[in-house]
Amino acid sequence: MEKYQDFQLEKQELLKKYGVREVALGLGEDEAKRRLQKDGLNQLTSQKTPKWKLLLRQFHNMIIYILLFAAVLTLLMGHVSDAIIIAVVVIVNVLIGYYQEASAADALEKIKGLLSQEATVYRDGIRQDIAAEKLVVGDVVFLEAGDNVPADLRMVETDNLRIKESSLTGEADSVEKNADQISEAATPLAERNNLAFASTAVTAGSGIGIVIATGAHSEIGKISTEVAQTKSEKTPLMKEIDNLGKGITWVIIGVSVLLFILSLLLETYAISVLTLAVVTMIVGSIPEGLPATTSVVLAMGVNEMAKKNHTIVKTLPAVETLGSVAVVATDKTGTLTKNEMTVKDIIFSKRQLKVSGDGYDPTGAILSADNQVVELDEELKLFLEAGFEANDTVLHNEAGWQINGEPTDGAFLTLYYKQFPFPKKTEYTEIDMLPFDSDYRYIAKLVEKKDGQRILFIKGSPDKLFLMAKANGKQKFAEDYWTNQVTNLTEQGKRVVAVGYQVVSNLVTQITPELLTKGIHFLGIAGIIDPPEESVIPALKEMNQAGVSVKMITGDHPLTAKAIAEKLNLAPEVSVITGGQLEQMSPQELEQAVVENQVFARTTPQNKLEIVAALQKNGLVTAMTGDGVNDAPALKKANIGVAMGKKGTDVAKDSADMILTDDNFGTMAVAIREGRRIYDNIKKSILFLLPTSFAEGLIIAFTILLQKDMPLQPTQLLWINMVSAITIQFAFIFEPAEANIMTRKPRQSTGRIFNRHDIFQMGYVSILVAAISLISYEWLLLQGVTRVVASTMMINIVVLSKIFYLFNIRTKAPLFSKSFFTNPKAFWISGTMLLLQIALTYLPFMQNWFYTAALSPLEWGIAVAAGVVILAITECDKLLRIKNKAK
Repeated sequence: MEKYQDFQLEKQELLKKYGVREVALGLGEDEAKRRLQKDGLNQLTSQKTPKWKLLLRQFHNMIIYILLFAAVLTLLMGHVSDAIIIAVVVIVNVLIGYYQEASAADALEKIKGLLSQEATVYRDGIRQDIAAEKLVVGDVVFLEAGDNVPADLRMVETDNLRIKESSLTGEADSVEKNADQISEAATPLAERNNLAFASTAVTAGSGIGIVIATGAHSEIGKISTEVAQTKSEKTPLMKEIDNLGKGITWVIIGVSVLLFILSLLLETYAISVLTLAVVTMIVGSIPEGLPATTSVVLAMGVNEMAKKNHTIVKTLPAVETLGSVAVVATDKTGTLTKNEMTVKDIIFSKRQLKVSGDGYDPTGAILSADNQVVELDEELKLFLEAGFEANDTVLHNEAGWQINGEPTDGAFLTLYYKQFPFPKKTEYTEIDMLPFDSDYRYIAKLVEKKDGQRILFIKGSPDKLFLMAKANGKQKFAEDYWTNQVTNLTEQGKRVVAVGYQVVSNLVTQITPELLTKGIHFLGIAGIIDPPEESVIPALKEMNQAGVSVKMITGDHPLTAKAIAEKLNLAPEVSVITGGQLEQMSPQELEQAVVENQVFARTTPQNKLEIVAALQKNGLVTAMTGDGVNDAPALKKANIGVAMGKKGTDVAKDSADMILTDDNFGTMAVAIREGRRIYDNIKKSILFLLPTSFAEGLIIAFTILLQKDMPLQPTQLLWINMVSAITIQFAFIFEPAEANIMTRKPRQSTGRIFNRHDIFQMGYVSILVAAISLISYEWLLLQGVTRVVASTMMINIVVLSKIFYLFNIRTKAPLFSKSFFTNPKAFWISGTMLLLQIALTYLPFMQNWFYTAALSPLEWGIAVAAGVVILAITECDKLLRIKNKAK
């Protein structure tokens, strides 16, 4: 690491370091070409995964491998229709997985688009415009209002230069830039005021800077690299389902191999018959409907959230992840707050007023200390007019109230229109304007009234206006009083702006600093803050009740951040730590600090990423919300990244898994509730799916052990697993949330999807279904019924058992309770499945494809009775559990 960083160097040291003789000369063209050839273009590169690779990746799945193996075997044995149906199942699963991955956008392409297209440079003493991608380290760049900064610059000359860096650092307002040397090496990124960063926007003034970093070495480039290198975490549910699928598959393969060997030793079946029997068992036992079923439930949940909750979920597993979130790490500006500076306090020498309403919408009133609307007197009128006139920002209402200019100035425009109609019918004519200057730290305007009187309005930094007020011998200025008021507002995290005026001679036509130093009439001060979103406070309360803690990560000053956090009731006791402090910690200390602190101030994009990673190392499923470019790496690293849809940058939205289209953080609580509901319903659907698959495997296994002919064909088993499972399991999509869903703690990220009782219930239901099916099948054969009819009844026993079992699994409440009717679609879906079973049983083409035949009323009665038995036994089990839990 260098002894001194660029922001610490004096101007001549900087020029020497980068080989620049004079600022006005810049680099020579030959030297610039040499550096360009050595360092490369000032651009960001990204690699997109080809679509064909995404498609092939979907085949890398244990269940898919087994199904492909089964399809090849059945094809080799001449069972073409069986092979085709298995292949269709494989294609459905692959296409669903491909769609999920292909729909995720590439954030790096949007980051590339943030870089400026052209840059104004000095080369060989000539000021010229060049393509920004041809900038090199050491180039001298000229900036002016309206420019995008083309690379990271160390400023050497500035004239009232202000740059908006909110997307990079989180600061809501534009930042004053200067060319002053900074001595402290540990100065946070947001406070390096002699640096300008690539992709940020110049809002006022001009300046000249030396390029110190281009392309991937710039701050935006580092973010791009972080996004590219950050691997998205698999969701807890997907990990659980992957492990479940692998475990089940290996057990089934192991049992199948043992049965195959045993049957060979017993010499019961011919090799071809035995092979088909084992393939049939594998196809029946493996839950090939598991990936597709999970995806369907998630997809429908995503669709419901988009319709009802103003959320766009880009990757299906992300919606379930919300249900296991233990920590929400969130940006402040534009997420917890409006990113719209608002005047909340007006303080005069003898009274203090409050202002209602937040943001740039001029709805609200000016209130007294006891919340009474105040009358417009001369003092207040002058204060409002001074703040309005000493202003070069514009407020407009186009698809919502917005400003063009500085947020602090916009706050005074909104304040004015809370008292006067919009737009203003001005009684003043502008004579001269002195724009805000970082050296003077105030803005002033000279106006003339209709009666010819000229007034100078001014607003700016309190310390600057205090000096002017003391110079006015006609007004007694209580400096201690005003200093205490400024301190009080600052400790509340508010920005303080002082306002004053002076009546001047009609001979005055120009504003000069010397004119102002002669004295002004001091009016008062305003306390300005970026206010919290209205929906945030109740949402935070609901999240805390659900055991979800919220961490605020911001580039703001610690005092401001803490004040906002306390106003939001972020935690019972708010503790603040800065990014600089985090950087001095060991990994172990960092992991402890992220748990103990609620607010992280003056953070860099790297800090945000490290905070999210440290939370995850503590075993906490972490959601990250944000809207800026600086949030992108952390959004991608988090278990679920959530971006703002309106104010969010394209980079943030593309890095996130979910987008809040209404920019409402309050939607997070609703989304967490929905995520928990979806997780519950996915778990129920798996508990519902697996016993049937296991039962089918047991039917074939018992048949092999008993040395009988196979009662079911592979295609019949696939019908049960895919068609009936997915159809019936649509019912879980519409299942409402359980009553206690937002009072229980988040589930552990390392927890298992099933508890002991779940496994016990799946076991006994599987055995029951298999036993009833085989006994009924053998009994029918003894009655002289054909094997085709007996196997058709067996299919209907399994499917009707599923339909009855559905009404046990649907809810944790007893069957005959008010919960029975909370999901009317379950009845419609069950009816649809019955119609499909009738079609399977009676339609000729279905009989040909699936080897079925018509059933008599007796055979239907046996199938219905089997379902009733399964429901009765599982409901008795549920009632016993409810009774034991109540003890």
